[in-house]
Amino acid sequence: METGHGEEGGWHTPSLEDFEFVGGFGGPDWVNKPFIQAVLAAVIVIVLWLLASRRLKVVPGKLQFLNEYFYNFIRNGVALEVLGQHDFRRYVPYLVGLFSFIWVNNLMGLFPLLMFPTFSNIGYAWGLVILTYVIYNVAGVARHGMKYFKNSLLPAGVPWPLWFVIIPIEFLSNFVIRPLTLGLRLFGNLLAGHLVVLVFVTGGAYLLFQADGVINKVAGGASLVFSFAIFALELLVSSLQAYIFTVLTAQYVASSLAEDH
Repeated sequence: METGHGEEGGWHTPSLEDFEFVGGFGGPDWVNKPFIQAVLAAVIVIVLWLLASRRLKVVPGKLQFLNEYFYNFIRNGVALEVLGQHDFRRYVPYLVGLFSFIWVNNLMGLFPLLMFPTFSNIGYAWGLVILTYVIYNVAGVARHGMKYFKNSLLPAGVPWPLWFVIIPIEFLSNFVIRPLTLGLRLFGNLLAGHLVVLVFVTGGAYLLFQADGVINKVAGGASLVFSFAIFALELLVSSLQAYIFTVLTAQYVASSLAEDH
C-alpha cells in the first residue's frame, strides 16, 4: 500500500477498509461486518430485556436495579419529559428499544476485534431514520388526520402572500432536514471519532517503531498515549449519540402530536 510519502511499506492514511474483517464472511455482499454486528446487537438487546423482565421482585436485586435504572432513564427522562403524561406510554417500548439498540451497536465498535460502529455505515443509520420518520408522521396523521400535513406546511396565522415562501421552508424543515440531520449526526460523529483514533494509533505506531530520530520516537509514544484519551472520549460519544437520537425521536413525535397540528 502506498504511504503518504509515496513509499512502499510505510504508514498509510487510514480509511474504512482498515476496519473490515480480513477475508470477509463469504456469501452475499450484504452479509458483512456491519450486518453481523447489527444482528448480534438486536439479539443481545432482545435477550437482555427478556431476562430483565423475568422474576421481578418488589425489592430489586442488583441486576434488576440496574435494568430498572436504564428503563426509567428513558421512560421518565425522555418519554415522559418530552411527550407528556397523556402520550408517553405508547412510545416507551420503541424509545427504550431504540436507545438500547443504538447504544449496544456503538459500544460494540469499541471492542478490539470489531472497532467499527455499525452506524459508521450510513445505510444502517438511514434504516433507523426511516423507521423514526414513519412513526412520527403516522402518529401525526393518526392524531390529526390529513390536516397534519397542512398544518406542518402552513403554520396558523401566516398571511397568504407569505405562503409561497413559508410552505417550501416548512416542507424542507419538517420532511427533509429533520431526517437528513438525524441520520448524518449519528453517522458522522461515530465515523469521525473512530477514524481519529485510528490515525493516532497507526501514526503513533509508525513513528515509534519505524521512523528514525528521537523526536519521531517521542511523538509516536505521545500519540499512542493520547489515543487512549480519545478512545475514552469515544465511549462518551457512543452513549451520547444514542441518547441524542432517542431524544430527537421523542421530540419529533411530540411535535407531530401537538395540538397546533
